[in-house]
Amino acid sequence: MSVPRPKDSAVSASYLERTYDAVTGILGAEAEARTVGRATLGLFFVAVTLDSGHTGLCATPLKDIPEAVCCPSSAMAMPFPGKLRGMGALRLAQEALSHAGLRRALGIATLNALAHLAAERRGPQGYRVVEDADAFDIARIRPDETAVVVGAFGPFLKALRGIGARHFVLEKDPATLRPNEMEHFRPAESYPRIVPQADVLLITGTTLVNDSLPGLIACARPEARVVLVGPTVPMLPDAFLDRRGMILGTVRVADADALHEVLAQGGSGYHFFGKYAPKIVLAQD
Repeated sequence: MSVPRPKDSAVSASYLERTYDAVTGILGAEAEARTVGRATLGLFFVAVTLDSGHTGLCATPLKDIPEAVCCPSSAMAMPFPGKLRGMGALRLAQEALSHAGLRRALGIATLNALAHLAAERRGPQGYRVVEDADAFDIARIRPDETAVVVGAFGPFLKALRGIGARHFVLEKDPATLRPNEMEHFRPAESYPRIVPQADVLLITGTTLVNDSLPGLIACARPEARVVLVGPTVPMLPDAFLDRRGMILGTVRVADADALHEVLAQGGSGYHFFGKYAPKIVLAQD
């Protein structure tokens, strides 16, 4: 029997919902047959591996989850990874569309695992896959361009300084910036004024978790290049292809067991990029 899409989705027609539709459209009955093989709630990332071996990731939303508060009611609501083994993957993926906090992060990671499977089953259509590549490099930012970075993503800011490009960083917490980065700081709420100035808009995949991505992209000029990066970004880019010049940077998990062990020990992307999860770029044809 077909598993219906949740009617009470809090993210109507979002990129996550469109990804869910693309995944189920490609996989059909196979999506309903897949189950969860392993799940890990790490300090920085959530990982879910399917019984097929395909793995998806999602940034852990530590600042937004009531489960981070130590009290009996939140503890009872906490999704325990050990109890997820054998659960229908499509059922868990639906959490990406109708819940917040850790439940939603688990749902996104599961949806991304299914997206990995769907991308493998169908192959690229309307985009190309660049192996062992960084989305920042593919964007080819020039010194005469203006870049806007959403979030204090240190590697991007360092690279932009090296290029000499004019740039701004939109951030809620200025304390996350270094002293030499403060001149580029702009309050996050100023995005309607700052984003339209971008020739290149650099966004982390965590915006998929907090629903800020659609508003940011809506403010970008049509000719601007939009770069969405991070392990939270799905390997199936169908939901993003209607935006001209969209570049997605994500990872393909090559060693799921090692990745889960790293995350269980509090590891971050710096501990699994390359060796256990090589970077890939999905760029429009």
